[in-house]
Amino acid sequence: MERRLLVPGSALLWGLQFAVLVPSLALLLVALYGATPAQVGWVLAVYNGAGFVAALVVPALADRRGDYLAPMLGCAVLTLLLAAALWAVTSLPLAVVALVVLGAPAGVGVSLLFAHLRSEGAGTPQVTRVRALVSFAWVAGPPLAAFLIAGAGERAVLPALAVLAVLNGLTTAALVARRRRRLAEGVPTAGAPDDAIAVSRGGVLVVALGFVLLQSANATVVSVMALFTTRDLGLDVVWSGVALGVAAAAEVPALLLLGRVGRRSSDLALVVSDSAVGVLYFLLMAVVTGPVGLVSVQLLNAWSFAVIAGTGLGLFQRVVARPGLASGLYANTRRLGGVVSGPVVGLGGATTWGYGAAFLVCAGLTALGVLLVALALRTASPSSAAGAGVTAGGR
Repeated sequence: MERRLLVPGSALLWGLQFAVLVPSLALLLVALYGATPAQVGWVLAVYNGAGFVAALVVPALADRRGDYLAPMLGCAVLTLLLAAALWAVTSLPLAVVALVVLGAPAGVGVSLLFAHLRSEGAGTPQVTRVRALVSFAWVAGPPLAAFLIAGAGERAVLPALAVLAVLNGLTTAALVARRRRRLAEGVPTAGAPDDAIAVSRGGVLVVALGFVLLQSANATVVSVMALFTTRDLGLDVVWSGVALGVAAAAEVPALLLLGRVGRRSSDLALVVSDSAVGVLYFLLMAVVTGPVGLVSVQLLNAWSFAVIAGTGLGLFQRVVARPGLASGLYANTRRLGGVVSGPVVGLGGATTWGYGAAFLVCAGLTALGVLLVALALRTASPSSAAGAGVTAGGR
């Protein structure tokens, strides 16, 4: 019972932490430090670049120690220090230093949680169900941040971030205490499940590239929705928020359903289903003409991203033997996908078709991404836990 409460609670709190900070960060930079639009752009680029490095380095170090909870606790402390630093500093350069030195490694906390779950014996279905709580946090987090800003100003986000950091520290400390108690009682740890897939290092890179393309399509949807809704469909901007909100809300039950379906279906079969549903979604978005159609097709978007978020993470943990590196590598496919999405959005704005052209490009990216994953896994074979050490994730 304790584990059933601690793990979901930890997932929800880590999700809330970043769902409150990330959507508010650009506004904080402008309101608190007077950043110009150009400065906001390069600060976010530097911050995300540092996060990319941290997402590989910190989990890899945790892999060597075989302990993911102690670094998680460190991430909670760093988040608390980040909130204090952003409250105290008054210049943009110092804020950038705080974001790089404190914020980048602090952002690895949720990846470490999934690495810990894998090391404790969780398979893809269990990971997918826990991932649903992170998605739920992203449904609640941005409105919570908006409520705080509207009621008490932009600076109010920072005490909320500090409170979440403390709660994350407490739940992680409880997980550490539980682990130590079990070790003292002589209860053996479960270890990673025996479901590894033997894929070459080149195959892992191909899988990662495939997921970069899949993630870029999803990132494009988020980036282009407001422009598409207002300029192509001639609707009020509120409809873009409704559409994205419906997709985010439907993602939670989709992930829970995947947690059940995943017990009977292979990861590859689910990723292929993402291709079919995702391509259909993007084609429908290119021809949708009104608010009813716009909102309705978001249910397809929810299923497509649920497969990427849940099954994708589980798949990375199976093809890369080290849980921390697997989770960090997966997290970085989303960051790189965001980079790729920029030119896709720009292409849509430059064509006579309008921003609907971006969705057609996304349909192609989705199909190509799944094709790459399928090619990488085509010759792969199930491997024992002992054999997994010599797969791409091994030394």
